[in-house]
Amino acid sequence: MKHLPKHLRPRWRYLAVTVEGWPDAEIDRGAFQRALWYAGQNLLGDAGAADADLTVLDFDFSDGYGETVVRARRGHADDARAAVACVDAVDDQPVGVAVRGTSGTVRACEEKYLGRRPEVPGQSTVVFENEERAAVGRNDAYDVRLDGSFAGATELDFE
Repeated sequence: MKHLPKHLRPRWRYLAVTVEGWPDAEIDRGAFQRALWYAGQNLLGDAGAADADLTVLDFDFSDGYGETVVRARRGHADDARAAVACVDAVDDQPVGVAVRGTSGTVRACEEKYLGRRPEVPGQSTVVFENEERAAVGRNDAYDVRLDGSFAGATELDFE
């Protein structure tokens, strides 16, 4: 089968997306792809989601932080950004999702917006609610372990 001429091939835009969850969250590419498809269908409708053709190309998630590249058809980048913003949970695990930038090639997207973790999370012990508790710190935010779950906190919440 012959390739289509360049002027007839679909053109794409690539979104650099960061995913943040609790430190013990385990999220894989398939689960994030499924959550993105459902968000796109709920926001754009079936026809709009099919036109945008949202696809997760690369997914890396560990220690509560992840990065991915999401592909969308040219002309649907704003729809894709909106659909990504609607993802609030993956496999019933709450996540925060942010689009760091949009590019015309995967390589430019990765070089400009991805590749460096903001900070390696550090394990420490903090005093929270008058008790010593384990916490994982990233940047200026902390995830404090409470009886089987986590609570988000900042330095102002500690004594």
